[in-house]
Amino acid sequence: MHNCVQITEDLCYIGGSDRRIALFENVYPVPRGVSYNSYLLKDEKTVLFDTVDLSVGELFFENLAFALGERALDYVVVHHMEPDHAASLLRLTERYPNVTVLASMKASQMIANFFAGIDVAVRVVKEGETVQTGRHLLRFVSAPMVHWPEVLLTFDESTGTLFSADAFGTFGALGGSIYADEVHFERDFLDDARRYYFNIVGKYGAQVQSVLKKAAGLPISMICPLHGPVWRKDIAWYLKKYLTWSAYEPEEKGVAVFYGTIYGHTQNAAEILAGAIAAEGVTNVKVYDVSVTEVSELLSEAFRYSHVVFLSATYNNGIFVKMENFLSDLAAHNYQNRGFALVENGSWAPQAGALMQERLSSLKNMRQIGEKITILSSVKEEQAELLCALAKKIAADWKEE
Repeated sequence: MHNCVQITEDLCYIGGSDRRIALFENVYPVPRGVSYNSYLLKDEKTVLFDTVDLSVGELFFENLAFALGERALDYVVVHHMEPDHAASLLRLTERYPNVTVLASMKASQMIANFFAGIDVAVRVVKEGETVQTGRHLLRFVSAPMVHWPEVLLTFDESTGTLFSADAFGTFGALGGSIYADEVHFERDFLDDARRYYFNIVGKYGAQVQSVLKKAAGLPISMICPLHGPVWRKDIAWYLKKYLTWSAYEPEEKGVAVFYGTIYGHTQNAAEILAGAIAAEGVTNVKVYDVSVTEVSELLSEAFRYSHVVFLSATYNNGIFVKMENFLSDLAAHNYQNRGFALVENGSWAPQAGALMQERLSSLKNMRQIGEKITILSSVKEEQAELLCALAKKIAADWKEE
């Protein structure tokens, strides 16, 4: 049964949510599910903004048929060719063979790659090009590498609506409302929005900044992303988050302590250090076991805070495997602009500290605070004193930020 949401007089939401999915892109856990958003504009010409993942395809086509009624489908805008948004494109063209696809040049090439032999009219649109649908004027904005090279955004100049592709999206299924102002976004969606941004888009901060500069010149009154709630209020607040995230600047002043432990001794050091940092007046200290916390969350939290500490056992003469994986993920996502401290542990040949130092020092604008601390098997009184001394240095740096 159809389940459309009327957004304006002639724009409706026809997407759906998948609450059974375990891993987004078969990588990132999504315990709260994910939405696949699609929008239909009914003007003199009808325009569909993206299709959906096959998991919600049946509902999508029921929604589309109901929303169209007896009308034909004139255009489908392909903002992004990733299958969670374009997998239903072939079925769409089979049901509506006279539809014209509006897409970037790269997207038109990808359509042929994904759907060999597809028979559909494709009109390639470029940066700044417009399409008049009646009372609506749609202007296309190129957004390469946000987060694929073919990405387009569409700005409806008549209503100030930005169809933003994956930008401004978030993990999490939609509930009774599709609007960000009708949910407690900061409490219920912000962590997922941050995790979505840094894991999916975050590597391409420079490209996001470029698109945000374009967006700054647009009179945006509503944002319709391909995942998560529609924004029609407090848009400036969310734009500011994206400006901070894409500039690789800390979102919060705080210290995130990440440890990789085998038998608990490195954890003991982490707890001592975290407690000592808090005792110095630092009010935002978080502690994470890298073997327990999922790596996409670790990544998001590392980008969230201004200061980070990495404590790792030595494992096979290297960095503990879970910590090594985490550090590799940070590097792959252009981690930068943070103060960091290091603690290593080893029973006979501690190596983790030097290797972590090499990894982190190769990243942009990373400042080491204090000297690395070495623990031999377990924390003794002299190491506890060193940890407390390091805590003072971290706290002093935190207070200067």
